[in-house]
Amino acid sequence: MSSSVSICSNALLALGAHPINSFDEATPHARLCANIYPSVRNNLLRAHPWHCAIKRVVLSPVSTAPAFGFGYQFPLPADLIRVLSVGERYDDIPYRIEGKRLLANVQEARLRYIFRSEDESTWDVALVNVAEVTMQAKLAYAVTGSASLRDSLTQEAAFLLQQAKSINGQEDPPERLDGFPTLASRF
Repeated sequence: MSSSVSICSNALLALGAHPINSFDEATPHARLCANIYPSVRNNLLRAHPWHCAIKRVVLSPVSTAPAFGFGYQFPLPADLIRVLSVGERYDDIPYRIEGKRLLANVQEARLRYIFRSEDESTWDVALVNVAEVTMQAKLAYAVTGSASLRDSLTQEAAFLLQQAKSINGQEDPPERLDGFPTLASRF
């Protein structure tokens, strides 16, 4: 079962260092992992619409409207990493993200988004693998002092990220081109 600590421990082990049991340990490697891992996790989650990190919510507007441009503003969820869509499929809802608010001209906003998934046991195996190699790359110079190892691990992480994105995307049903007037006019 994967966790943030196991991901960091596996990265340290692969670099020839001692593993950690907690981010709270009084060791340099535990402090380094505690500082680096949250941004690595958030960047990986933001990089792709991972199935294991998608949430749907219906937002209600706050009582005050924006000064201009839109009729309503909605507070964004605290765990939001990346907005995927607003509204139902094929809705064409103009919106803007400003600060921690979503601005739109609808009375309720159906939001599909990537959330900050801090339970790595729910992650896809390929995403966990990418996280481990990315942590290896981030820790490589601090642990081994080797810039060439850091660079090669960075390249490996980029390759594994592309593979994981591909695998994750192949689990979606094929998209159908229907409901488009230009396509219907051809037949």
